[in-house]
Amino acid sequence: MIILDEPYVSRYLKETIISAGLPVLNNEMSVKQDFPDGTVLMEEGVCIALMKDNPEQKLYSNSEHAIGWIAENLAFTGLPETITQFKDKVAFRRLLQPLFPDFFFREVAAEDLDSLDIRSIPKPFIIKPAVGFFSAGVHMVASDAEWGDVLLSLKTEIKEHSSLFPPQVYNSATWIIEEYIHGTELAVDACFTADGEPVVLNILSHMFSSDADVDDKVYLTSKAIIKKYLSPVTDLLRQIQALTGIRNFPLHIELRVNEDGHVVPIEVNPMRFAGWCTTDIAEYAYGINVYRAYFEENAPDWESILADDNGDVYAILIVKPPADISPEMITGFDYDGFVAGFADPLEMRPVDFTSYPVFGFFFAKLEGGDLRDAEAFLHADLREFIRVR
Repeated sequence: MIILDEPYVSRYLKETIISAGLPVLNNEMSVKQDFPDGTVLMEEGVCIALMKDNPEQKLYSNSEHAIGWIAENLAFTGLPETITQFKDKVAFRRLLQPLFPDFFFREVAAEDLDSLDIRSIPKPFIIKPAVGFFSAGVHMVASDAEWGDVLLSLKTEIKEHSSLFPPQVYNSATWIIEEYIHGTELAVDACFTADGEPVVLNILSHMFSSDADVDDKVYLTSKAIIKKYLSPVTDLLRQIQALTGIRNFPLHIELRVNEDGHVVPIEVNPMRFAGWCTTDIAEYAYGINVYRAYFEENAPDWESILADDNGDVYAILIVKPPADISPEMITGFDYDGFVAGFADPLEMRPVDFTSYPVFGFFFAKLEGGDLRDAEAFLHADLREFIRVR
């Protein structure tokens, strides 16, 4: 069963639901999709009864907004507890302590941020909401002198982000401070089968403009990336399964590969793959429908997929306005002009920028691994495409 919710449902996910005959919870978001006759839209009571008959059947949501409904209606499945141990970053760090006993982290209540003495905290460190999304409220602090400006930013962002996302997705009441992990950052779409076997569906490398950058702007996937990290990522997922016993579970896990080659988790986003349906890039890159792979337990044949590599890289670009332009001043965005600047565009997905702090998501192929388009985007402020009052 699939639960659709805000903020975004891609045409690809909708088409998959139709072609695969996947049942969908009948809610406001699914009604908006205007599914054709024959699509199975299940009333809440029917969904709950179905899960009671088989609490271990597969469930997927495109959005963490659905976590509240799951907590309210599916407590008998054990899913809310599993979700919490991943979604709450403090609980997640405690879960992983047997695997990473020396990893530094600290829980801080929001009301204690002003009085926090950071002089004794190892630096650099990352501070972020214990329950968060979309890099909202994430900051790196490299020195004591930076803390004042970061604290001011946190207070502003708490007000802004709390109105955009429900508390199950973003909650600024509690924060986590944790050590900064040096190394390559990866974002992985994966799931666990009915037998608890981990299945990697895609691995994306997070591209940054500098060591201090923590923003979500560019993600890359390629056969070379999969080949390099598939084995250590799968091993980590097996360790997580041994700690939790999870089965029939989709997730999006962010991690870093440190200088020693060790894979260290940053966070796990439960019940979904890459947010805003950007997980669909796997279809362009590898011909993998991640939704079908999860529901049908059809694991990618990575050996065959990786056998022939022409060096192409596939990119997800998150198109955002610069922070110094007030959202109220923006009247439009030149999507056609933006897309025209890329050598091999695949798909532009506009988003309602009056409701969310993003213009859209763009997929591009970087032929032969030429990263110049991605690097240029990473450092661009996009002002030439933004229309203001």
